[in-house]
Amino acid sequence: MTNKATYDGTDFYCDVAIPHPERLHVVHEDEQVLAFLHTRPFWRVHVVAVPKRHIASLTTIRAGDEPDVRALLRVVQAVARDVEEQHGEAAILTNLGTYQDSKHLHVHVHAGGRTEQAPQ
Repeated sequence: MTNKATYDGTDFYCDVAIPHPERLHVVHEDEQVLAFLHTRPFWRVHVVAVPKRHIASLTTIRAGDEPDVRALLRVVQAVARDVEEQHGEAAILTNLGTYQDSKHLHVHVHAGGRTEQAPQ
């Protein structure tokens, strides 16, 4: 499994995750979306869903991105439903600006307490 800690680029998803899903623990993959267990989880359960076509962030979405965003939200909904059913809870998060380490729209689905790797 690839560890993002060794990656020093700006778009982990386009550069590593999407072209090499075999390096990840994939929970969903189709033509438009990839979802996988986070390579450096902050929470006990931590899945990342990302559109395969590059979209920089939630705030840069344009009308032409609608099919990819709809597909992403369908996957996020399904993953969140599964996490909620299995763990009794789920949260959804996306980051913007300097909070966004990888400059590619991605959504975190998580549950449970923070792991030891979580930033303080």
